[in-house]
Amino acid sequence: MMERVFAYGSEEAIPANTPVYTRGERSVDFFVVIDGSIEIFDHDRYHEPHVFVTLSERQFTGELNQFNDREVLVSGRAGLDTRVIRIRRADFRRLVTGEPDIGEIVMRAFVLRRVALIRHSAGGTVLIGPAHSADTLRLERFLTRNGYPHKLLDTEVDPGAGGFLDCFSVTPDQLPVVIASGERALRNPSNAALADALGLVEAMDPNSIWDIAIVGAGPAGLASAVYAASEGLGTIVIEAMAPGGQAGTSSKIENYLGFPTGISGQALAARAQIQAQKFGARLEISRHAAALDCSGRPFRLTLDDGQVVQAHAIVIATGARYRKLDVANYAKFEGQGIHYAATAMEAQLCNGEEVVVVGGGNSAGQAAMFLSRHAAHVHILVRADGLAATMSDYLVQRITQSPRITLLARTEITALDGDDRLRHVTWASIGSDESETRPIGNVFVMIGAEPNTGWLDSCLDLDDRGFVRTGKGVDGVPLPSPYMTTRPGIFAIGDVRSGSVKRVAASVGEGSVVVAAIHQFLHPDV
Repeated sequence: MMERVFAYGSEEAIPANTPVYTRGERSVDFFVVIDGSIEIFDHDRYHEPHVFVTLSERQFTGELNQFNDREVLVSGRAGLDTRVIRIRRADFRRLVTGEPDIGEIVMRAFVLRRVALIRHSAGGTVLIGPAHSADTLRLERFLTRNGYPHKLLDTEVDPGAGGFLDCFSVTPDQLPVVIASGERALRNPSNAALADALGLVEAMDPNSIWDIAIVGAGPAGLASAVYAASEGLGTIVIEAMAPGGQAGTSSKIENYLGFPTGISGQALAARAQIQAQKFGARLEISRHAAALDCSGRPFRLTLDDGQVVQAHAIVIATGARYRKLDVANYAKFEGQGIHYAATAMEAQLCNGEEVVVVGGGNSAGQAAMFLSRHAAHVHILVRADGLAATMSDYLVQRITQSPRITLLARTEITALDGDDRLRHVTWASIGSDESETRPIGNVFVMIGAEPNTGWLDSCLDLDDRGFVRTGKGVDGVPLPSPYMTTRPGIFAIGDVRSGSVKRVAASVGEGSVVVAAIHQFLHPDV
């Protein structure tokens, strides 16, 4: 393997203590140690280098940011007089794709290294604020879902948080704050501002014209990115929050083919994101698509920060927004007791407490099962007579047999009360005056979603519920692809498409199949 690696780079001597790359740099090279060592380190709060990994003979540098142009999270230096094979950035991708067995080792190492960075909060950032605050949860959710290492200091319980606040001259009313590298204190930043500060956003050339621009990085969008990029199409993905979409918030997906023990939505999304980047797809996160100009080609996507993305073909994979309950005080407690995801982060907030899950679909069932391992008791509220019509049987059986879960059929929430966060929930039987109030601080709302198509204006034909129509022209004549919209060159896949099956596997299938139609559109004579 070392002999084959030599073909992609050049030998280089590096004196001891010489920097190889520095945290915050982009597009760093890939180094394989011939002899000597490379020390991987970060600086502690006293500016002292903390070496946490030493790479020796036949080991190599890098982690997941080697596949993109984001800022690297750690620094590297020669520990001894060292000889390396230095592989330039462009040649690294050739190595990974041209030598599959070597590429597999590199990929596995990169994934495990990112996991280790997250687990040990190395190379990351510090988030300081009250754990139950809506903005603290928003920022922690953004960091977690984007796989960025971080440590949370809960000002409500962590005695060490005060020292950090004093050090950075932060007052409690400015919480939460993010302490980024270089001792920058970001006071309650927006997701976009945080992404910019942490180097998660890559600069775009406004003159570039992509073969395909995919809006949305849920299962459908990521599948399209993998297949398009692997087949040589210039591919960019625009994502407002983080890879995975709504599926990325699922604690476990058990009926997805090939994962007999199940897989979390976030893990599935992370794998797909890495896969897409390995083939050269570009992911632009924390940016919303604000408008689509479909009056000519190339099409022009305007983002919420004013940037414009040009592409010959567009794939709409924006999925749907979470539906909300029509209850007084609902907006007040969003993010401060009302949640739309049940992951390990949310589960920590309700250890030993009662919780409510509203909804009768598979996502609600999986959430109930997951939360029952942490909460004192889980109450499932549905307006229907039961779960059989909307939930997979294996989940219905588990819920029925669990002593920690109670199903309340034909029941709805009628009141939400609290101070700075949710404290009490009242529910009542439909058609009855009977009600019950419980000391509950966390409600998980999973009652379906509405299409995220408001940004399309009048560019595409939508059905009466706002989903994108595909497969037929305005005159009813079938189009060349079931995923083509009434505007040639613009396609819609996944949950946002009218008539689609709202399942992860279906979305992945649509995302992969649509690429053939895009090839046909871009190259009709081939």
